[in-house]
Amino acid sequence: MSTTERPRILVVGGGYVGLYAAKRIMKKMRYGEATVTVVDPRSYMTYQPFLPEVAAGSISPRHVVVPLRRVLPKAEVLTGRVTSIDQDRKVAVVTPLVGEAYELPFDYLVIALGAVSRTFPIPGLAEQGIGMKGVEEGIGLRNHVLEQLDKAESTTDENVRRKALTFVFVGGGFAGAETIGEVEDMARDAAKYYTTIKREDMRFILVDAADKILPEVGPKLGTWGKEHLESRGIEIYLNTSMDSCVDGHVVLKNGLEVDSDTLVWTAGVKPNPVLARYGLPLGPRGHVDTAPTLQVQGTDYIWAAGDNAQVPDVAARKAGVENAWCPPNAQHALRQAKVLGDNVISGMRGFPQAEYSHSNKGAVAGLGLHKGVAMIVMGKTKIKLKGRLAWYMHRGYHGMAMPTWNRKIRVFADWTLAMFLKREVVSLGALETPREEFYEAAKPAPAPAAAAAPAAKAKAS
Repeated sequence: MSTTERPRILVVGGGYVGLYAAKRIMKKMRYGEATVTVVDPRSYMTYQPFLPEVAAGSISPRHVVVPLRRVLPKAEVLTGRVTSIDQDRKVAVVTPLVGEAYELPFDYLVIALGAVSRTFPIPGLAEQGIGMKGVEEGIGLRNHVLEQLDKAESTTDENVRRKALTFVFVGGGFAGAETIGEVEDMARDAAKYYTTIKREDMRFILVDAADKILPEVGPKLGTWGKEHLESRGIEIYLNTSMDSCVDGHVVLKNGLEVDSDTLVWTAGVKPNPVLARYGLPLGPRGHVDTAPTLQVQGTDYIWAAGDNAQVPDVAARKAGVENAWCPPNAQHALRQAKVLGDNVISGMRGFPQAEYSHSNKGAVAGLGLHKGVAMIVMGKTKIKLKGRLAWYMHRGYHGMAMPTWNRKIRVFADWTLAMFLKREVVSLGALETPREEFYEAAKPAPAPAAAAAPAAKAKAS
């Protein structure tokens, strides 16, 4: 960390909004006009729409993350967390990965913390659940699923085998439907290399409390997506929820009970809880309340955008929809970040703020190789696609939305190679405990029992 006499623009969060806002600010500001400081517990940004493909092995995990220091070479990047903010003094408390917390003064503030998994107090969820918010979870899920196949192949216990080959996914939105579609695709391919495992031996279950899946693409495409997944042998239970999952024993509200070693939780997101400690005005669901200019209500030096912000949907309200808010997706996050960056520069120079307004352009989702759904909005016309063409739309849109040409090229290279090479189905579960084998080899050996016995007798006498 460095100190500076120039005004400091503090960006809290290095995700999609934080990265693009900081990049936009640095592009627009004059030389030496301000110092941009980005604080995040990770030194990279994760492109979350690609996590299902990471879990399926279609994209290398390294290619869906963008190193902040490389993309923002002229910014200060601090690896830590902003735990509190004193608005009166304009000071933030930063807790680094190691060492004591310290105060960091700022002149302008950008809140871009994003969202975390929305969970409920369900017995066993914390111990059994796997989320899908970070690249670590995507890698972990892939290794875990392949490990379950290894486990089932190697055991003669039918109960252990059945539990290993049962996969439960909770949440039928984009994250849940895409992840189960990609993982089922991978498991189907992997089963070809096992002598005692077939796709028919596996059980994939998708659970959602709503009455439909993929609500983002509309009811017709959502229904097609449900029927498509069911045609692949995936069980889908709607209008139900999970009561408990203690020790892998999953109990659903509809009475179904199964034993499973794999529980993937994608039942929505919520704003980062740390926002409650910042003293900012929050909406009813915990989002930072902002004006259409992305300025936090009641302030002229704080901005917020993305999943942690409650941003009025100006375009929808002009169309007559009351109390419309921008949905938390990458489409809005990218565009909000650019407007936010411009407004920070305008605010610093005393110029008027621009309002954020963007009409929905549609939504795309991949459900495995060559399978997807897409709804493209062109004015008042909605074009609905499904199958292979929708899958091309999904990959094309997100491939071009991936930050930096470096990562775009790497992602498209992964896809191109996959056209000619077979999918990798090796499990690297040892990555989660890389020192375990070395520790077993290096730890002191216990004293021999024969040598220990005389010593014990002598002590007793």
